[in-house]
Amino acid sequence: MSYYFLSLLLLGVIILFSSIQTVQQGTVAVITLFGKYRRILPPGFNFKIPIIEQVYKIISIQNKSVELEFQAVTIDQANVYFKSMLLFSVLDKQDETIQKVAFKFYSEKDLMQALIRTIEGSIRAFVASKKQAEVLASRKEIVDFVKDQIDHVLSDWGYHLQDLQINDITFDQAIIESMSRVVASNNLKAAAENEGQALLITKTKAAEAEGNAIKISAEAEKQAALLRGEGVALFREAVAKGMSQAATEMKQANLDTNVILFSMWVEAVKNFAEYGKGNVIFLDGSPDGMEKTMRQIQAMMFAKEEKNKQM
Repeated sequence: MSYYFLSLLLLGVIILFSSIQTVQQGTVAVITLFGKYRRILPPGFNFKIPIIEQVYKIISIQNKSVELEFQAVTIDQANVYFKSMLLFSVLDKQDETIQKVAFKFYSEKDLMQALIRTIEGSIRAFVASKKQAEVLASRKEIVDFVKDQIDHVLSDWGYHLQDLQINDITFDQAIIESMSRVVASNNLKAAAENEGQALLITKTKAAEAEGNAIKISAEAEKQAALLRGEGVALFREAVAKGMSQAATEMKQANLDTNVILFSMWVEAVKNFAEYGKGNVIFLDGSPDGMEKTMRQIQAMMFAKEEKNKQM
C-alpha cells in the first residue's frame, strides 16, 4: 500500500512538472496537439496539458542580423562585389504571424538560405540595369529598391526587414585601376580648364589695365600739350606786347629800334651759354651773321605788323 501510494505521488509530481512550461523573455513557444498547431505560450510561467500538448518550436521575436557577401554583374559586364548587413525580425506576435514563422520553413537554416538568396537576387536585378560608374552612387537606391521588393515576401513568411546596410562595394582590380585613371584624367582636365580660365582672366585684366594706363597717359599728354601751347602762346603774346611797347617808346625818343633786336640776340646767346648743359650749339657770331639774323627778325616783325593792320 505504501509502495502504491509513493508511485502515485511520484507520477503526480512528474505530471505536474511536465505540465509546467517556462518561456524566456524575447521568445514565444508554439504548442501543438497531436502534431497540429494548438496555441502560443507567451514569455514567463505557463501550463500545458502533459503528454498531449508538445512544444513544437521556440521562436525568438528579437531582431536578427546576418552578413552577406555576394557578386553581381552590371549592364556593361563589370563584376561588383558587395558586403552588406541584413537586420530583420518577426513581424508581430499575432497567432497568424507566429504560425507562418513556425511552419513556413523546415528549419532556421532553410529560412536563412531563402532570405539571403532573395536579397542577393533583388540586388543583382538592380545592378544588372546599371553601368559600373553608376553603382557607387546608387547605394541608397539599391537599399530602397531591395526594401520595396523584399518586404512583401518577408511579410508572407512572417518577418519584417528592419534595415539593409551596404557596407562595401568593390570591383575587380583592373576596373578599379581604370576608374582611377579616368578620375585622374578628369581632374587633370578640370585643372587645365581652371588654369586656362585663370590665365585668360589675368591677361584680360592686364590688357584692361594697360589700356587704361595708355588712356590716362594720353589724356595727361593731351592736357600737358594743351597747357604748354597755352603757355607758349601767352609767352609770345607777352613778348610781342613788350616789344611793341618798347619799340613805341624808342620811336617817341627818336632811338633806333634795332637796338631791341640786338638786345634780343645778345640775350639769346647768353641763354644758350647758360642753359645749354653741355650741348654743342653752332651760332654764326660774325657781323655778317648777326646782320643776317637781324634782317630775318625785322622781316618777321614787319609781317606781324602788316597782319595786325589788316585785322
